[in-house]
Amino acid sequence: MNLKKSIYYLIIALICTSCSRLNKATDFITNPSAKEIYKRDYNISDQLFSLWEGQIKIGLQDSLKIELPYAESGKFMPRSFPVYAYEMNLNPGEVFNLEIFTDSVNDLVFIDFYRMTLDSIQSFNKIESAEIDQKMFQYEIKESGLYKIVIQPGIETQSDFVLKFNKKPAYFFPVADGKNSAIQSYWGAKRDGGARSHEGIDIFADRGTPVLAATNGRIGFTGEKGLGGKQVWLRDTKRGQSLYYAHLDSISKTSGSVKKGDTLGFVGNTGNARTTPPHLHFGIYKRGAINPLYFVYQHENFTPEITAFDKNSTSLLTKSSVANLRNQPNTSTSQILGQAKNKDTLQLLGKTGDWFHVRPKNKSASFVHESLVAPL
Repeated sequence: MNLKKSIYYLIIALICTSCSRLNKATDFITNPSAKEIYKRDYNISDQLFSLWEGQIKIGLQDSLKIELPYAESGKFMPRSFPVYAYEMNLNPGEVFNLEIFTDSVNDLVFIDFYRMTLDSIQSFNKIESAEIDQKMFQYEIKESGLYKIVIQPGIETQSDFVLKFNKKPAYFFPVADGKNSAIQSYWGAKRDGGARSHEGIDIFADRGTPVLAATNGRIGFTGEKGLGGKQVWLRDTKRGQSLYYAHLDSISKTSGSVKKGDTLGFVGNTGNARTTPPHLHFGIYKRGAINPLYFVYQHENFTPEITAFDKNSTSLLTKSSVANLRNQPNTSTSQILGQAKNKDTLQLLGKTGDWFHVRPKNKSASFVHESLVAPL
């Protein structure tokens, strides 16, 4: 009897393994989405899946706006069908990052990234999604615009969570030990009495400060000519663009491949910068000049405050006569989306600082200050 059972379980295991391999082979050809794989592998009914996936439409209609870095904590509850959607303005050269922390590596959370289009109507187009088993998402921005990240836990996911959002520059800062404050002339500034515009940024530093490769690449032209004086052109083959380093005091790398952080030369004021303090003119060209600022601008590396609250509460009750519901977790720059009246019930989604992330019944998500509500 034991032998028969062993053979039975072995056959079942072999069948499951074969199915798994077949699914992987089929997925390689059909390239299903993370949610399609989820539906299939977890045997989710059409009706339940449709109800769960349909919540995305609600998230796309939300208009919460956040400034990066941003952090939020809360608790995913099974079959509550929450959706978390946040809008942010991003620029070419910025790399957007999201990390989701849950109680277990097996907790499923789905991430979709959208960009707003301005065709005949305002809408969001999906441009990227995370894999089914990923709780980290990163995307390098190629076009300026309004972006939206939509986060949706699996149907049965039950877990405390922390969301951490930030952004960083795609490139290394091109002057050794340089800081944002060293940038003192920006893209578009008028030159020669308005005859031309500044096609780059100027980073001021002491003469002889090392000028660094902002990314891996290959040296193009080096030498001394024209307005830029002593200069180095670095080809970024990954992005198909060229980095321009001008007004150098001297050049240390004249050919070949370089790694991010390698020294290309030293800060000076050659060319048409002879009457100015030493600085690096840094430009980027890709079918013409593009603004290099966001490729190198350094962002604060900190995590906003995560405050404690009762994560077992699924709802809040308005305790003031009127509570303003806002699109940002502040009173200085936010817009009022609506108002909750005394004893109105709000679905609790999470908390950031002194603000709760809530969803009033049949309405868009919003932020409400903690002083205006109480756990239900």
